[in-house]
Amino acid sequence: MALNMPAARAFPLRFLGGQGALIALVLLVGFAALRYDGFLSAYNISSFFRYNAMFMLIAIGMTFVIVTGGIDLSVGSVAAMASVMAALASPFGPLAGLLAGVVAGALVGLLNGIVITRLRVEPFIATLGTFLGARGVAQLASNQSAVSVDANGTFVRIGQGDWWGVPIPVVLTLAVFLVGFVLLRSTRFGRSALSIGDNEDAARLMGFNVGRVKLLVYVISGTLAGLAGVILASQFGAGQPTEGVGWELTAIAGVVVGGTLLTGGRGSLFNTVVGVTLLGLIFNVLNFENGKGIISIDVFWQNVIRGVFLLVVVVVQSSASRRRV
Repeated sequence: MALNMPAARAFPLRFLGGQGALIALVLLVGFAALRYDGFLSAYNISSFFRYNAMFMLIAIGMTFVIVTGGIDLSVGSVAAMASVMAALASPFGPLAGLLAGVVAGALVGLLNGIVITRLRVEPFIATLGTFLGARGVAQLASNQSAVSVDANGTFVRIGQGDWWGVPIPVVLTLAVFLVGFVLLRSTRFGRSALSIGDNEDAARLMGFNVGRVKLLVYVISGTLAGLAGVILASQFGAGQPTEGVGWELTAIAGVVVGGTLLTGGRGSLFNTVVGVTLLGLIFNVLNFENGKGIISIDVFWQNVIRGVFLLVVVVVQSSASRRRV
């Protein structure tokens, strides 16, 4: 029994070593709670998660793509396009608006998957093409201006309403997270995705259908980007053809900060949500700091901070990976 004690003591250390983003999140929340009045208010917490639900959805989809060793640069444009489609369909009811946005996103994801798996185009190039194409469709469908949603309908409740006191976008995101968590951790599909990212040839020899799994992860990514677009339209009361710029980078940053390897083969949806929350919280804290009037950090400097933070995380992740090898 005593021989197992070192291993038992080492387990918490290994766990904490892989939870840097969670530790940073807890420390940041503690710091902000002590420094800023109203930081832990129901209004701030609700507003924070209602807005960041869109990024969490996109990052969850991105996690599935990245664990296979792929990338999806189209998600920001897809969200913008889906917001326009949802707004155009909103006069027919909230379900029509929801389906229009989600189906539009799923179709782009399907196109990405087909181009990558059947035509064997590199994911970077394929999704760069749909990044441009989806943005163009959004601008054409909206005549290059915001498309107002049906003011007399209930579509706006998707983004602005609450269920049992919890913002509806948060409820939707939690449901997606739970399904995705089980899918990635406890199904053959999830094991296939991780195996493909770790070693595609070995995954094929193990009997996994590599092409089908890759196709499905891009459909998942597109679908969740479409759902994020629906929330965008309903939250702001209009389809936004010019929105979503840089969302793909925010999603990738959240995934990487959460510890998912950009090379694939390892990933966690829980850590992705932690990473997105941490990134969002940094800017929430900066807004509170600006409100104190001591310093003033505009949006451009916030982008610099985001870029530096991501670069540091990638460098640390790369160093850790080399040490494991």
